[in-house]
Amino acid sequence: MSPVVRRQTLWSLKQAAEEAPSLAALQARIRASAACLEAVTPLIPIPLRGLVQSGPLENGEWCLLVKSSAAATKLRQLLPTMVKELTRKGHEVTGIRIKIQALGR
Repeated sequence: MSPVVRRQTLWSLKQAAEEAPSLAALQARIRASAACLEAVTPLIPIPLRGLVQSGPLENGEWCLLVKSSAAATKLRQLLPTMVKELTRKGHEVTGIRIKIQALGR
């Protein structure tokens, strides 16, 4: 009886995600969220851009993760403009919520 030869295949994270339906869906949501942030970045004042990260996008609601309450306050003033810009650029976002990240995360 001949020995069984097992081939090891190394996959990149991207390849693995594309092969698993649930991971592919997650990857698509991550890309959509990143695209939303890219679309509204010009609206965010330059000093605040480093304090903002893209969060989850679910059921038309997008979450922005912000590193300070002061930055969150300023961004809340921009939310109507951001939603209009996202709609204008074809993103299916009906609302944006802001979550302040806890220190150390």
